[in-house]
Amino acid sequence: MKTLLIPLLLLPLWAQAQVTIDAPKSGWRNSAGAQEQYTQAVNYPAASVNLQPGQAETAQIRGRIAGAVKGKPATLVVNGVAMPMEVGEDGSYGRPYGFGSGSNSVEVRSPDGKSRARTQFVDSYQGKTQARLRVVLSWDSAGTDLDLHVVTPDGGHAWYGNRVLKDGGALDVDVTTGYGPEIFSSAAPLKGNYHVYVNYYGSGENTSVLTVARLSIITNEGTPREKLQSFQVPMRAAGELTLVKSFVLP
Repeated sequence: MKTLLIPLLLLPLWAQAQVTIDAPKSGWRNSAGAQEQYTQAVNYPAASVNLQPGQAETAQIRGRIAGAVKGKPATLVVNGVAMPMEVGEDGSYGRPYGFGSGSNSVEVRSPDGKSRARTQFVDSYQGKTQARLRVVLSWDSAGTDLDLHVVTPDGGHAWYGNRVLKDGGALDVDVTTGYGPEIFSSAAPLKGNYHVYVNYYGSGENTSVLTVARLSIITNEGTPREKLQSFQVPMRAAGELTLVKSFVLP
């Protein structure tokens, strides 16, 4: 009787997903001269996070989750900021990411949260452009379209219709298929007042979908003065525009 119970007790462990991270690799590296693209291609109507051809491996997050639960996103955590990440039918995942110089960490958790992998690396290239302001928008439902809007002190407005600002700040992609993330980043943000909005643009056929937006604002990334603020905001109906945070960069 005992010999029959043992495999039954072990079965849940066998069935757990297995997460592997192919990029980034752990250890030390130098990204000098690497072709790292920040903005991504957008092909409407179904636009999603994508890896473009020629993207350097130093700006990739890529791997596989064997046995992943179908139809649910994995969780990606980059330097403490969590966001959903879509997983392909074959368990593969991949997205670009603009890492800064110095220490960086990446963790990937399976859709069921029971398996995870983590990697940590140091980029020694001191000439690398650093994101001094990064705003990350993600949300918890598929088939929905939320949009990130960032208004800068000089009146600049970064959104899907104007992704790159004249001061160099830029929105990476317009995600229309659910989850996000959409990321605004600036290496030399202007001093003054910023306003961050989230717009519930649409929800496909199911107009009653309640989706929860998660917004993270990181300032002075990679320095001793780094600050992270995170907010969760319920978005109840298409057309809703919400001011999530106003702040001042001194």
